[in-house]
Amino acid sequence: MTETAPPRPLPTLGRVVRETSLRSASNGLIGVVFSSTGPVAVILAAGAQGGLTAAELASWIFGVFFLNGILTILASWVYQRPLGFFWTIPGTVLVGNSLTHMPFSQVVGVYFVTGALILVLGATGLVSRVMSALPTPIVMAMVAGVFLQFGVGLVESVSVSAAIAFPMIVVFVLLSYSRRAGTVLPPVLGALLTGVIAVAATGQYSPADETPGLVAVPVFTVPEFAWPAIVELVVPLAITVLVVQNGQGVAVLRMAGHPVPVTPMTLACGLWSLLSACVGAVSSCLTGPTNAILTSSGARERQYTAAIICGLLAMLIGLFAPLFVALMLGMPAAFIAALAGLAMLAALKGSFVSSFTQAHTHGALAAFLVTVAGIDFLGVSAAFWGLVTGVVVSRFMDRATVEK
Repeated sequence: MTETAPPRPLPTLGRVVRETSLRSASNGLIGVVFSSTGPVAVILAAGAQGGLTAAELASWIFGVFFLNGILTILASWVYQRPLGFFWTIPGTVLVGNSLTHMPFSQVVGVYFVTGALILVLGATGLVSRVMSALPTPIVMAMVAGVFLQFGVGLVESVSVSAAIAFPMIVVFVLLSYSRRAGTVLPPVLGALLTGVIAVAATGQYSPADETPGLVAVPVFTVPEFAWPAIVELVVPLAITVLVVQNGQGVAVLRMAGHPVPVTPMTLACGLWSLLSACVGAVSSCLTGPTNAILTSSGARERQYTAAIICGLLAMLIGLFAPLFVALMLGMPAAFIAALAGLAMLAALKGSFVSSFTQAHTHGALAAFLVTVAGIDFLGVSAAFWGLVTGVVVSRFMDRATVEK
C-alpha cells in the first residue's frame, strides 16, 4: 500500500464503534478542549483588532470547528489514520495584525486566493516533494520548539494556581504509574476531571456576563480582492499552512508511526480553506498539537477513532460556538495550561528524541533555537525561519555525519 492509497475496505459504523475505546475517546475530547481554549482566544484577539462583530466572530469559530470537524471525520475514516484538521494559528496572528489596517472583506478575499494557491501547489505535487526533502530531525526540532511552550506552561501553571495545577499533575502521574488504573481512566482524562473539580472547589470559574446566543449562524462576507492585501498576506498565510502547521502535523503523525498522504491532505486543506472562507474563517491545516494529543496513547491501529471523536465534538462546538466558547473561556488560565502541558508531554519528549539522536544534529539545534526565540520576520512566523536556518546550518555543519 502506497502512502497516498487509502486502505480498503472502509470501516463500517459498527467497526468504528467497536474500536473506539475510553482512551481514544478521551484523547479526542482533550484534543477538542485544547483547540477550543487558547487557540480560540487567538481568534477572539484577532477579531478585536479588526473590530469584527459578534456575529462575524461566531461565524469564524463555526467555520474552523464545524467544517474542519467534517474534514477530520472524512479523512480519518477513509485513511483509517488519525488526521486532525483545524486552522492555522500563526496565520490567525498574521490576519489579526493585518486587520488593523485593512477591512475584513479584503482579508476574506485573501482567504479565497490562499485556498486556491494551496490547491494548485497540492495538485502539482510540489508540496509533497518539499516535505520529502526536509530532514526529519530538523522538522522535529522545529516541532519541539513550538511544543516547548506547553511544557513550560505546565510548570508555570503550578506557580499561578497550585490548588488547580498540582492535583492535576498528581493524578496524571499516579494514573501513568499504575498501568491498571491508567487503562480504566486515561491519565489525561483523569487530570481533566481533577482540574474541573479543583476549579469548582476553589471558585475560580468566571462565567461570561452575557452569552451571545446559543447556536452559531454562518455569515457570508462578500470578498474584496485587493492587490495590496493579496501581496501582504497570501504567501505568508500559505506558508503557515503548508510548511509550519502541516509540517508539524506530518512530523507528529510520522513520529507516531502513521504515514501521511501529503498530496491528498494538501488538496483537502486547499478545498476546505475555500469553504471556510465562505463563512469568514481562516485557512484549514493538518494541525500538529491536536494530532499529537490524538496519537498520545492507545493502540496505533485504532487511533483513527480518536480523530473521529474529535471531529464529531468539533462539529458540536461549531454549532453551539457562542455558548461553548463562553464556557471554556471562563476556565482559569492555570487549568488550560496544565491540561495542555500534560497532554503534550509525550509528543514533546518524542520530538526531542527524534531531533537529537540522529544525523543533522547541528541543523536540528539551530532550528530549535530559532523557533524558540519566536522572532518573526517579513510577517512569517519563527517556525518557518527555524526550518530554513536548520537546513542551511546542517548543509555546512552536518555534512560529515550525513554523508556517512
